[in-house]
Amino acid sequence: MTKQADFEIFLATTPGLESVLCSEVRLKGFKKPTVVPGGVTIKGGWPEVWRANLWVRGASRVLARLVSFPALHLSQLERRTRQMAWAEILRADVPFRVEASCSGSRIYHAGAAAERITNAIEKTLGAPHSPDADIVLKARIEQNICTISIDTSGELLHKRGHKEAVNRAPLRETMASLFLLQCGYTGNEPVLDPMCGSGTFVIEAAEIAARLNPGRTRHFAFEHLVSFNSEAWEQMRAVKSSRTPNAHFYGSDRDAGAIAMSRANAERADVATCTTFTQQTISELTPPAGPAGLVITNP
Repeated sequence: MTKQADFEIFLATTPGLESVLCSEVRLKGFKKPTVVPGGVTIKGGWPEVWRANLWVRGASRVLARLVSFPALHLSQLERRTRQMAWAEILRADVPFRVEASCSGSRIYHAGAAAERITNAIEKTLGAPHSPDADIVLKARIEQNICTISIDTSGELLHKRGHKEAVNRAPLRETMASLFLLQCGYTGNEPVLDPMCGSGTFVIEAAEIAARLNPGRTRHFAFEHLVSFNSEAWEQMRAVKSSRTPNAHFYGSDRDAGAIAMSRANAERADVATCTTFTQQTISELTPPAGPAGLVITNP
């Protein structure tokens, strides 16, 4: 793998929602997305990795597939890992860590596999290893084939970067966006959540309607890789596709604290002007004025 070549990019999601994520990825303009267990794959280079993290609402993380090779024993695993051009991927001054899994293979000890890969990278590149590093390499050894990927997202992508207030059992934003898409929501109709909690459904619906990029206010692990171009990234982030929503978005909850959280989150997400949150029970709920829309909730 080089900095220029196209490679496989894996967008992970909750099992069972792969086809919904594939629909979103296709709508966002990525070419030939393919449904696979646990997510969707696309082909592209590092700019596509950046766009996927910035644009795609339903993915929980974005992995760049670096290499796949046969690995029948630990010495072969370490030797093949040393042959990789790590200086084109990892920075020598940025700590990394390795997570490994093994299934149906002669190499069965995940900890030993991770240690061998770590040793190979440390010896060839000199980058420090740390158990708390933000740069994570994932090695999957399945049927004697080792696939090494790098997590380009860092924190899971449901952490949009602007939602600070959450309740005790929050619905993840990534799942909420996919449920909205699964309901046929396109951003052109009002949405109401009668048990809104911290406002996830309402805020996601409003952001979709406003065409706001989900990753617009957060940082990503790929910013610490050799391939990162800060000027190109800032130009990508600066492209504005936002619009004023035609619809309004409503949330209600019997808990005053939940309503306060929802309002604060909507303000930070820059959708406060098109959302309304009201403290009330479901029995007190009346349809808002205006056109018919979607009612969705996570009870």
